[in-house]
Amino acid sequence: MSYSEQFSGIRKAGNLAAHVLDFVTPYVISGITTQELNDLCHQETLRHGGESAPLHFQGYPQATCISLNHVVCHGIPSSRKLVDGDILNIDVTVILDGWFGDTSRMFYVGTPPLKARQLVEVTYRALNESLTCVRPGGHLGDIGACIQHIAEGAGYSVVRDFCGHGIGRVFHGDPAVLHFGERGTGVVLQPGMTFTIEPMINAGRPEVKILQDNWTAVTRDRSLSAQFEHTVGVTETGVEVFTLSAAGYTCPPYTANSGLAP
Repeated sequence: MSYSEQFSGIRKAGNLAAHVLDFVTPYVISGITTQELNDLCHQETLRHGGESAPLHFQGYPQATCISLNHVVCHGIPSSRKLVDGDILNIDVTVILDGWFGDTSRMFYVGTPPLKARQLVEVTYRALNESLTCVRPGGHLGDIGACIQHIAEGAGYSVVRDFCGHGIGRVFHGDPAVLHFGERGTGVVLQPGMTFTIEPMINAGRPEVKILQDNWTAVTRDRSLSAQFEHTVGVTETGVEVFTLSAAGYTCPPYTANSGLAP
């Protein structure tokens, strides 16, 4: 199979994943539960002929991961209601015609404190600028170094326990995409490679712990955490981002066509 065929499949799956996040955006308001947001995402995925990849993956019980405030990743949707001041990440992965598309965005409930908004903005910038490192002949270490430089330069820390991953016909494959590192190190990027970049940035220290549900990862020091994620492919000349928002949603607060897609 040529990588153009692979890109076509991932592009469709990525577009659907991005659409699901666009769709759920108006529902992210005070008083709604994370379970209700999960169900909206799941039903929209099904409505477009897709499947929710996280559901039952290695025993995971829900269709999405929704991570609030000091939850780093893999937050399990529940009856917890959103309240003004919350920040949250909604992580959607769909399967469409056998191809996977994986993306996540941060959301605000009301107007969070300035320190929360600054963390989210820096995390978005780290992901966005790291995309410029995705090109033939570059290295995976270039991506991590870019993210680390931006995050630590703003006084934050990069989570080491989780990373991006290869994606295509499988949910998680090679290569592992670290969000820290040194330029000029790691796997050399070649046209046709597809993977996620999904930095998790903490306001405090980088250490995390897993709760008793064996999924939810939280910051050990209870500091806030933020994450954005795209599925990308290396082209002959640079990068294709498969999970851009058709509505122009980039970094919160979101309004239609709220920003230029990276």
